[in-house]
Amino acid sequence: MPDRDAEFGEFLESRATVMRRTAFLLSGGDWHRAEDLVQTTLAKIYVAWPRLNREGGVDAYSRKVMVRSAIDESRRAFRRRESVVEHLPEVGVEAGGVDDAVDVRRALAQLPAGQRAVVVLRYWEDLSVSETAQALGKSEGTIKSQAAKGLASLRKLLAGGRVLVEGQL
Repeated sequence: MPDRDAEFGEFLESRATVMRRTAFLLSGGDWHRAEDLVQTTLAKIYVAWPRLNREGGVDAYSRKVMVRSAIDESRRAFRRRESVVEHLPEVGVEAGGVDDAVDVRRALAQLPAGQRAVVVLRYWEDLSVSETAQALGKSEGTIKSQAAKGLASLRKLLAGGRVLVEGQL
């Protein structure tokens, strides 16, 4: 009988970097939330490991768990509360001089959790429409609609220069 911990360790070594990057995007560019999301995902995968190992599909299951956990986390009331800052800015901060990747991540963080999940899975994880639909438990039509809305919002945010820095109103 194979050693569960050794198998899980091998999976973790091979997928940890990808999981962290995906979690970073799903959590709106917050590394602390991304780390929490990865930990939650790994705990759930470990519990289901014997079943997953027999049936296969560990990557698909891990993506599904991560996306659902990210969406659940975004719905919690304490995530929607205002952030306390010591001093309010006099004027909004322009995003000039910041790499395009940072702007895209900031814009991505402003999307609703469902749209963000679809955009990340479709265009970051490079999943097909049907794979994304299966991972999220939604219809392919919903995935196409959410992807179109998410991309339109990203284009609008990036073209209009409305990409906000965290804490900026």
